[in-house]
Amino acid sequence: MIEPDHPRLSIVRQCELASISRSSFYRAPTMENETTLRLMRLIDEQFLEAPWYGSRQMARHLRRNGWCIGRHRVRRLMTNEPHPRHKIHPYLLRHLTIEQPNQVWCADVTYIPMRRGFLYLVAIMDWASRKVLAWQLSNTMEADFCVAALEEAMARHGKPSIFNTDQGSQFTSFAFTNTLREAGIRISMDGRGRWMDNVFIERLWRSLKYECVFLNAFETGSEARTGIGRWIGYYNADRPHSTFGGRTPDEVYAMQENEEKLAA
Repeated sequence: MIEPDHPRLSIVRQCELASISRSSFYRAPTMENETTLRLMRLIDEQFLEAPWYGSRQMARHLRRNGWCIGRHRVRRLMTNEPHPRHKIHPYLLRHLTIEQPNQVWCADVTYIPMRRGFLYLVAIMDWASRKVLAWQLSNTMEADFCVAALEEAMARHGKPSIFNTDQGSQFTSFAFTNTLREAGIRISMDGRGRWMDNVFIERLWRSLKYECVFLNAFETGSEARTGIGRWIGYYNADRPHSTFGGRTPDEVYAMQENEEKLAA
């Protein structure tokens, strides 16, 4: 995926082109055995069908299907756990009408299974239009790839009034929250276990995995980046949403931006 001795492109530039953080390149990915990878895949598939499942319900589901596994191991395998020492911000979207682009952005991290391993994907989404504004892949769950996606989204699209996430350690980290504070963005976080608070990005993951990831069984990070990038391009520009009368996220985002400019 990255060639350290590339004659023309530096490692930094290659990481930018591959949408991965530089620290992810320098840090070797964690190797998992086949049993663990199978468990992670089963947890991921069930979570897509029942995103309200916590570790207790997931462990019960796996035991019903023949796996001898405890809740604590399931919790370790389920991504985006809160950090006990990070500050949790209040949820700001209750009873809020969200109709304009860049009014509220949201983000989430998901697990991307591949044929011989896995990666993590973060996406930044505009809440009103469902447009994916930026995304990054990483082989670790550290916060830097989430910060990179946030900075890319702001460089391309400005900044929102409010940014909403779950309580995952990447989003409660100082690096992520400080980037938001320095940009003057209000921070909102879902209630613990309230998957519906970030429902639109949960639906994005379901569509991405069933329409792209599970069908392809990517061999390498480069293949994953190409395939996911192609699907997100299709999702933004060509995939109609019934909520918007058959319009695409790109069309809704552009139309709402134009209406906002005219109103101003």
